[in-house]
Amino acid sequence: MADASNSTEDIQAARVISSHLPSGYTADFDPVSDHGRTRDQGEAEPESSLKLQGGDITRDLYKIHQRGVPLQRAATISHPNDTPPPLADASVAEHLAPGGFRRTFIKQKYGRFNPAVLPVTRNFVEFLSLYGSFAGEDLEDSEDESAIDDLEEEESRPPTERRPLLGRRQTTRREKKGDAGRTKTFFTLLKAFIGTGIMFLPKAFNNGGILFSSMTLLLVSVITTLAFHLLLQCRQVHAKNGYGELGEAIGGRRMRDIILGSVTISQLGFVCAGTVFVAQNLYSFLDAVTKGQSPLSTNILIALQLLALVPLAFIRNISKLGPVALLADVFILIGLTYIYYYDIASLADHGLHKTVQLFNPDQYTLTIGSAIFTFEGIGLILPIQSSMKQPEKFEPLLWTIMLIITIIFTSVGALCYATFGATTKIEVISNFPQENKLVNAVQLLYALAVLAGTPVQLFPALRILEGKVFGRRSGKRNTFTKWKKNGFRTALVVLCALVSIFGANNLDSFVALIGSVCCVPLVYIYPPVLHYLGVARSRWAKAADAAFVVLGAVCMVYTTIITLRNSF
Repeated sequence: MADASNSTEDIQAARVISSHLPSGYTADFDPVSDHGRTRDQGEAEPESSLKLQGGDITRDLYKIHQRGVPLQRAATISHPNDTPPPLADASVAEHLAPGGFRRTFIKQKYGRFNPAVLPVTRNFVEFLSLYGSFAGEDLEDSEDESAIDDLEEEESRPPTERRPLLGRRQTTRREKKGDAGRTKTFFTLLKAFIGTGIMFLPKAFNNGGILFSSMTLLLVSVITTLAFHLLLQCRQVHAKNGYGELGEAIGGRRMRDIILGSVTISQLGFVCAGTVFVAQNLYSFLDAVTKGQSPLSTNILIALQLLALVPLAFIRNISKLGPVALLADVFILIGLTYIYYYDIASLADHGLHKTVQLFNPDQYTLTIGSAIFTFEGIGLILPIQSSMKQPEKFEPLLWTIMLIITIIFTSVGALCYATFGATTKIEVISNFPQENKLVNAVQLLYALAVLAGTPVQLFPALRILEGKVFGRRSGKRNTFTKWKKNGFRTALVVLCALVSIFGANNLDSFVALIGSVCCVPLVYIYPPVLHYLGVARSRWAKAADAAFVVLGAVCMVYTTIITLRNSF
C-alpha cells in the first residue's frame, strides 16, 4: 500500500512540474518525449533543455516530465544519498552534455558508481588495472595529471541533485568494494597466469625430458597452490590487502622491504628475459626472410627495443597500456593456436621424434627453474581476490584454474618437444618450416607479443623503486622532478637491456636463474614464513611451515648453483 501511495504522489508531482515547464524542450537527445509519445512525421524536434538558462540544473525536472522519474532528495550530511545512478543512466545524451564525458569519467575512476558485472572481464583495461595494485600494493601514480585536473574541476562545480551539498573529498587511494562474481574472477585468473612465460616451456621440456618435465610441472603446480593457500590464510587473519602489508604486520618493516625487493627483482627479471626472447625471435624472423643474410645481430635488436620501451616506461597510468597489452594477448593466442595445429598434425603423420627422452640427466635443473618461472603469478592473487564480491569463494576457483593452466602448460611443452625432440629451440617457432610465410608471420607476431607485454611487467618494478627513491614527491607542478623521474625510468630500462645482452647467449639458463633466485622466495619461502609467524598455532602447522621454508631454500640454492655451473 505504501508503494502504491508513493507511486501516486510521484505521478502527481510529475504533473505539477509539467505544468510549469516551458514546452518544446526535452532532457535527452532522442526521438521520444512527452511521457514516451513518439513524435509524428513532420513534427518539430524538441530542443534540449540544456540550451535554456540554467539548463544543466533543471535537466532532471525534464526527465521527471518525460519518464515519470521520482524526485531525489539532495545528498546532505543528515540525509546522505550514497545510492548512485546505474551505469545505464550514463546515456549518450549525458556524454553529449557540456562536460558530461569528463564527469562520467571521474565518477567511474573514483568509485561514484560500480560498473555492471558481466560474465567475463568487462574490458581489458579493467584487468590491467590489477597491475596498479600489484601484490596488493597501491602503485597508482599520483601524477595522473588529467585525472587530478578532472577531479579538481568536478569539485569546483556547484552541487547537483545527486551530489552532497558540502561535497566529498575524493582520493586515488580510496578503496573500492569488490563486485566481481565467480565467472568473472575465473577468466581474470586465467588471464593472469597465461602470459609470455608459456613460450619458454618447449625448451624446458628439451632440457628435462618429457616425463620428468611433465611431473615437474604437476609438482610445481601443487606446491605453488599450497603457497597461495598459506598467503590467503595470512590475509584472512590479519585483514591486510597487500603482500608487503602482510609482511609488515607480521614480520615488521624489514620484512615488507624484503618482499617488495623480491617483487621488484622478479619483475625486472621477466623484463630482461622477455627482451632477449624478442630479440632472438626477431633475428630468426629476419634470418628466414633474408635467406640467412640478416643485417642485425641479437644485441643490436635488444638495443633497438629501447626505442619502444623507453617512451612506454614514461606512462604513469597503467590503464593507458591497455591497447598494447591486449594486442600482445591476441598475438600470443594466434601463436599458440598455430603451435597446437602444427604439432598435432605432425605427430599424427610422423609420430614422436626419435630423439625424445623421458629424462635428461644433463640439464634437468633448468626445467625446475623454468617451471617455477612459468607459474609465478603470486603478485596478482591478492588484487584478484579483493575484486570479488564474495572473497570466501576465491580459493576453489584458484584450484580449478591451477588445474587448467597445468594442463595447458604441459600440453604445449610436451607437444613441441615430442614434435622436434632434441632440436627444440628456445624460440620454438624457429623449428617450424621457415620457408612458410604463415610461419614467418606467426614468428613476427610472437616477438611483438612479448615486446608489447614488457611494459606491463615493468610497471610494478618502476613504481616500487620510484617510491623508494623519490617518496611521494610529485612532478605534476614541478617539471624538474618529473624529468628526474623520467631519467630514472630511462636508466632502469637501459640497465635491463644491458643485463639482457649479458644473458642473450643462454636464454634458457637465464630464465631458469630468474625462476630460482627471484620467484622461489616469493612463492615458496615468504608465504610459509608469514604463516609460521602470524597464523600457525599448533605444533604440526608450525612444523609443516618450517619444512616448506627449508624445501624452498634448498630448491633455490641447489638449482641456482647447478644453473650457474652449466652456464659458465
